[in-house]
This record gives sequence, C-alpha cells and structure tokens, in this order.
Amino acid sequence: MAAPGPAPRRSEDAATGRLTIGQVLDLLRPDFPGITIPKIRFLEDKGLIKPERTSAGYRKFSAHDVERLRYVLVMQRDHYLPLKVIGEHLDAIDRGLEPPPLEGLQPQVPKVALAADGLPGPEEFRRRTSMRLTRRELIEVARIDDAFLAVLEQFGLVRAGASGHYDAEDLVVADTARELDAFGIEPRHLRAFRAAADREAGLVEQVVAPVRRSRDAAAEARAADTAAQIAALTVRLHATLVKAALPDR
Repeated sequence: MAAPGPAPRRSEDAATGRLTIGQVLDLLRPDFPGITIPKIRFLEDKGLIKPERTSAGYRKFSAHDVERLRYVLVMQRDHYLPLKVIGEHLDAIDRGLEPPPLEGLQPQVPKVALAADGLPGPEEFRRRTSMRLTRRELIEVARIDDAFLAVLEQFGLVRAGASGHYDAEDLVVADTARELDAFGIEPRHLRAFRAAADREAGLVEQVVAPVRRSRDAAAEARAADTAAQIAALTVRLHATLVKAALPDR
C-alpha cells in the first residue's frame, strides 16, 4: 500500500490558474480511476473542498483545491478513513498543524465506522475501498485456513471478483466468521445472514432508485448517501430486534 503524499498546504508559489471540474477529473483519474464529477461535487457538499465560483456559477479549482482532493481520496482509498476524520485532518492542516499519525501500512482488517450506539454508522456504508487481496493474503490477514475459506465461499459469504481477488468486505466477513466459529457458530449457520443481507440491500435499492434516476448532476452521490443512511438504520433495527428476542438474563 503506497504511503500518502505530502499533506496539502497553501504556498505562495502555487499555480495562479484555475481549472474546471472536468480538468480536475482528468488530472485525478490516472491515480483514482473511480473518481467522477458527482463524487467531486459530493466532497464539496461535505465541505472538504471549497472551489471558487464564477459569476455564472461555474466551479473553478485552484492547485490547492486539487491537492486537498488528492489527499481526501488517498485517505479514503489507502487508509479507509471516514470523511469526518479526513475533515479533521484538513482542518488541522489549515491551521498549520500536522495531521495525526497514520497506522502502519501492513494489511489489516478494515475498521468498522461505528456510531455512538456502537453500531455501524452511515460512514461505514458510504465507504468503498479499492482493497484487493489474493487468496493467500486473505487467508493470512484473516487468520483462517484454505478449508475454512472454501466453506465460506460454498455458502456465499465471500466471493472473489472477476479478477480472482477479494475485497475489504470479504476480509471483514472472513475475520468475523472466524470469531463466530470459536463459539461453535459455523459458516453453514450464517447462510441466513447472507440471504437477509441480500433482501435488505434489495429494499434499499428500491428506495434510492428514483433518486438515482433524477436528472440532477449530483443524483448518484445523493443516492449513495441516502442508501448509506438507510443501511445503517436497518442494521440498527436488526441488532435491536435480535437483542429484544434474547431471553432475559
């Protein structure tokens, strides 16, 4: 995993030219193939960048804006930081401070962004990483063996992509399944979780589909944000119902 570039800072000799959002996209796309104009607008809505506006309302980005964008994207891609934390980093940088030190660069199970109630919050569902693990790497990092991974695949709990690699969600599932197995809850018992997750995801998609079809330029980003909030609420509901169903102790 590559180390992040230098933290963005204002400098007197920064380029004085201004770029359109399309030009910014062209600059970033070689390093961040998944970047889109709606994504840039979404980050602006979150206050992480503040490009100038022309009298006609068009965005104009400075070199400093581009460096802030690059910093945000690196922190999301390589360190899985939620936007709130990245915003705190940028605020520290703007005040002339160094951002907090990052964890080591060895592969780790991605942290789940938890809300105040201890359950996954919307940030966890907004986050999409570019992590790609080989089968050997997944087995090593999740501390399982090949037979256990084969069973997880048999029951549809983890799925290698078209390239044969596994993603961050596969890693979290494998690691969690290993912990559950220590209590005697085997992968075969988790099939119901897979089926329930697929049903809930389908329900979320039904709700956000009209938003995604909107002609608004930021529709895709708004749909993703709505889906993240609904997903977090469904997880909270599920956890509460399970808790309520447990016998009193």
